[in-house]
Amino acid sequence: MDESTRKFVLDILDLCNDLTLATVRPDGYPQATTVSYANDGLTIYVGVGKNSQKAKNIRHCDKVSLTVDPPYADWNHIKGLSMGATARILDQPDEIRHAGACLMQRFPQMAQWAKEMDADDIVMLEIKPRVVSVLDYEKGFGHADLVTA
Repeated sequence: MDESTRKFVLDILDLCNDLTLATVRPDGYPQATTVSYANDGLTIYVGVGKNSQKAKNIRHCDKVSLTVDPPYADWNHIKGLSMGATARILDQPDEIRHAGACLMQRFPQMAQWAKEMDADDIVMLEIKPRVVSVLDYEKGFGHADLVTA
């Protein structure tokens, strides 16, 4: 990925708070859900319930897809990202702390929410993009560039 594309991707990741994450269910069907996220560069962090369907799906298959779509005034200004990625449930304390710190920095209100939750019921996901479709309608209707991360 060249530097201008990387900046475009990071700008979108920094602008948005939510993404749609698609995981693969054990029956083979995709399951798409909206989640809030934080990122450190291209690495994306998400907190989910330990026994949630998303966590179960990732334990079964680490391949995920996601989309990030900032708001736009009209179709001529649509921009977005679609990524094929791998996800894993973090299990090392330093990785979990880093993911939590990234999420806390982006969503300070998590401090109150965290007090009300049992930390043992939450797992942190690390999502690493492998291929990114960069959508930019300002370059033409439906324009997308496919790049490797």
